[in-house]
Amino acid sequence: MTQSVTSSALPEKSGMSRAEVRASASLASIFALRMLGLFLILPVFAVYAHGLPGGDNAALVGLAMGIYGLAQSFGQIPFGIASDKYGRKRIIVIGLVLFALGSFIAAAADSVAWVIAGRAIQGAGAISAAITAFIADSTREEHRTKAMAMVGASIGLTFAVSLVASPVLYRLIGMGGIFGLTGVLSLLAIAVVLWVVPDSPMVKARRVPFREVLRHGELMRLNFGVFTLHMTQLAMFVVLPGALVQYSGIPVDEHWKIYLPVVLASFVLMLPPVFVAERHGRMKLVFVAAIALLLLVQLGFWAALSHPVTHWWVLVALLFLFFVAFNILEASQPSLVSRIAPPAAKGAALGVYNTLQALGLFCGGALGGWLKQNVSTSAVFLLSAAVTLTWLIIAANMKNLPRRGTHAASATA
Repeated sequence: MTQSVTSSALPEKSGMSRAEVRASASLASIFALRMLGLFLILPVFAVYAHGLPGGDNAALVGLAMGIYGLAQSFGQIPFGIASDKYGRKRIIVIGLVLFALGSFIAAAADSVAWVIAGRAIQGAGAISAAITAFIADSTREEHRTKAMAMVGASIGLTFAVSLVASPVLYRLIGMGGIFGLTGVLSLLAIAVVLWVVPDSPMVKARRVPFREVLRHGELMRLNFGVFTLHMTQLAMFVVLPGALVQYSGIPVDEHWKIYLPVVLASFVLMLPPVFVAERHGRMKLVFVAAIALLLLVQLGFWAALSHPVTHWWVLVALLFLFFVAFNILEASQPSLVSRIAPPAAKGAALGVYNTLQALGLFCGGALGGWLKQNVSTSAVFLLSAAVTLTWLIIAANMKNLPRRGTHAASATA
C-alpha cells in the first residue's frame, strides 16, 4: 500500500516527459494556426473588401469577418463528441481539411459572398475541443495546466504576430495570398498531426449521456466563465484601438509595438501564480483573484475613458493587467474542464466549453459595437464589468480541486 502511494506521488516531482512536451507543443501550434486564420484578416480585410462586389455593404463585410466564429460555435460540440467516439487524430485531420478547403475558396473569391462561403467552411472544421481534449489525454494531470498555458501563449502570440505580419503580407501577396497561405499551412499541420503528435490511447470508460455534461454544475460555472472572458475581450477591442489612437496619437498599424511587449510580459507574469497554486492546492484562490482583477480592469477602463483627460500610459497599464488576468484564466479554465469532466466525455465537455467561447466572441463584438454606436464608449466597459461581477459571484462558490496528485494518493491508500 505504501509503495502505491509513493509511486502515485512520483509524477508530482518529475517534469514533463518528452512525449508530453512534444504533444503539447505540436498541438498548441495547430491551435495557433486556427487562430491565425481568424486574426490575420482583421487588420486588413475591411480595406480589401472595398475592391470586391458587395464590399460597400458594411453588414456583408462584418458577416465575412464574423461567420468564422459563428460556424465554429455550431461545430464544436459535434466535433468534440465525435473525437470521444472515433479518436482525436481522425477528427482533427477532418477539421484541418475543411479549414484548408475554406481557405482556398476564400483565396479564389471574386465577391464578398464567396469570401463568406469560404470563411464559413473554414470555421466548420471546429477542432478546438478535439485538440484541447487530445492535450488532456496526452498529459498527466499535474502538468496539464502547463500544457494548456502553451495553448494560451500560442493564442496571445498569434494575435500579436498577426498585427505585425498582416499588413506586410497584404502588401506582398494580397488578401488572396494570405488565405492561400493559411490553406497551405493547414495541409502542413495535417502532417504534424499524423507524424509528429504522439498517439494517445482511447479512453475506455462508462459512456456519459450528453445531458449530464450540460447539467454538470462545476462545468456550467466554467462555461459561463469562458463566455464572459471572451465577450469582454472582443468588446474591449471594439473600443481600445480607437482610444489608443485618440490618447496616444499612435496609428493603428503601429499598435503592435504596444500589444507585443504587453502580451509577452503578461505571459511571463502569469506563470508563477498558476504553477504555485496548482502545486499547493490554491487554484481556486488564484482563479477568483484573476476574475477580480479582470473586474477592476474593466472599471479602470470605464473611469479612464469617462474622464476628459486620460494619459495613454494608463490605458497601456490597464491593458497589461487585462492580459495578466486573461492569460491566467485562459490557461486554467480548459485544464479545470478536463479534470472535472467525466473521462469518457472530455471531448463533449470541451465542445460545450469552446462553443460558449465562440458565442462570447460573437456577442462581445455585436454588443460592444452597438453600445459604442448608440450609447457611449465607456458603456462597453460598464457592461463588461457587470457581466464579470456576475462571474465573480458564481466562481466564488466553485469547489477547490485538491493539490495535484493528492486525490490519486488518497484513492490508492
